[in-house]
Amino acid sequence: MEKTKILAIGRHPEIMQTVVRLINNNPEWEGASALTDKDAVQAFDHEIFDLIMLCSGIEPESEENLRTYFTAHRPAVKIIQHYGGGSGLLTAEVYEALKG
Repeated sequence: MEKTKILAIGRHPEIMQTVVRLINNNPEWEGASALTDKDAVQAFDHEIFDLIMLCSGIEPESEENLRTYFTAHRPAVKIIQHYGGGSGLLTAEVYEALKG
């Protein structure tokens, strides 16, 4: 079975490490992260992600630019907002987005 690929984007390295670890704890998922808009766009352009997770700390203008870029280049990609909280919340957010 192919894993669901998730790109998590945020500004805080420690938080992003935790988010990616939580994603990769699920055997059905494969996570990657980006700390800058440039890194996010590069990762997006080089790999097919099923889900984009926007985490805390992203400036509103950056978030809008990223959403516009991702949907323009791959309209079917799902983009969700991750507000923090424990692993249960993250898991619920991902499952909700994938079934939606």
